[in-house]
Amino acid sequence: MILAGVHQAGKPGNPWLVFLHGFSGDCREWQSVGALLSEYPRLYLDLPGHGSSAGITVSGFTDVSDVLARTLLSYNILNFWLVGYSLGGRIAMFHACQQPKGLCGIVVEGGHPGLQDADARKMRRTSDNHWATRFRTEPLSHVFADWYQQPVFASLTQTQRSELTVLRSQNNGANLATMLEATSLAVQPDLRAALGARDFPFYYLHGERDKKFAAVAAELNAVRHIIPHAGHNAHRENPAAVAASLAQILRLRIKDTP
Repeated sequence: MILAGVHQAGKPGNPWLVFLHGFSGDCREWQSVGALLSEYPRLYLDLPGHGSSAGITVSGFTDVSDVLARTLLSYNILNFWLVGYSLGGRIAMFHACQQPKGLCGIVVEGGHPGLQDADARKMRRTSDNHWATRFRTEPLSHVFADWYQQPVFASLTQTQRSELTVLRSQNNGANLATMLEATSLAVQPDLRAALGARDFPFYYLHGERDKKFAAVAAELNAVRHIIPHAGHNAHRENPAAVAASLAQILRLRIKDTP
């Protein structure tokens, strides 16, 4: 069992960029950014429950990490960066903390390292169970219309909300619900200690209007890049600036590689 994806060639010898989308996205989500980094080989994946991987079911982060490892091996990817947004960023952090061979570093956009207390986990479990029930039982257009009213998406315009609702409503609600439960923040380990003890480069991107994840980023021992004119979904709102940050990171790291 491996994840579906789209891969594109780059300059031989450069590390792969492996892009992981957010909840309800798919392999198309990062392609406008990746198109500006054509010297690097790129792999855009569909996560379990999404896109052409909709039939893949996982029970938690360990399962996701395992299927990601098998997928990279199937492509013979031996040197790679993980670039993940939101859910994809959380998966990137978890996978990196398993110390996979060939990892060059991670770039996380708006991803949470994990909740630190039982009350917060309980509240998140209640909230995610509520959303999962709605995804299973209601038209996705209704659910996503409400989903994008959450405070983290406050910087979106009504037009942007409408566009995302139409786009995300192409998903299968039951598959989304299963993935939401399996990768809820309620069950994600707190990765702060492991990230603090890491031996890989860690960069964190967030939109300048994303106050919640600006605060999260400030807690982490990561190099921060603030994306102008963007909120939580920075790579969609300002792909050129996100691509420029990635290009800067990659040039710096490759220059420093012996």
